[in-house]
Amino acid sequence: MGEASAWFAGRLPDGWFTEAPEVTVDREEILVVGTLPDLTEEFTDAAERAAASSGRISRFREQTRDERIEIARQAEHRFGRKVAWGARVGEETELFTVLSVPVMTRLRQPERMVLDTLVASGVARSRSDALAWAVRLVGRHAEGWLEELREAMTHVDELRRQGPDLD
Repeated sequence: MGEASAWFAGRLPDGWFTEAPEVTVDREEILVVGTLPDLTEEFTDAAERAAASSGRISRFREQTRDERIEIARQAEHRFGRKVAWGARVGEETELFTVLSVPVMTRLRQPERMVLDTLVASGVARSRSDALAWAVRLVGRHAEGWLEELREAMTHVDELRRQGPDLD
């Protein structure tokens, strides 16, 4: 357990989560994702269950907002990073107050961690190089799909240019 994980384990109120929260740290942000109690109700389908899970996460988010802001302020002072929050109920996970840092585009922490791994492993010299490398890789492996997408966009442009026939 790292220092940030230990600090949050000790600082967070008892009863917020069913287990120690998952704390992920990168250069800009600390992401804290906690597991809320599972739903005990029976649901007719996955959509109902997902809606109920989302509702429980929303309730947690609203009820803990002021306290989370204060804890984040303390953590930002202690660790020199912004704090983002998330919650999980069963298979549903929602992130909120997540920092988006410009890196040629706005990326969230999981995407930045991919770029940081490419830099740390020596595949790329910087996040910019890592992003360019990832784009080239996707382009190479998804060329057929990208070509279909370009053709579809050409067709949409043509339809837009023609406009509707209102006669």
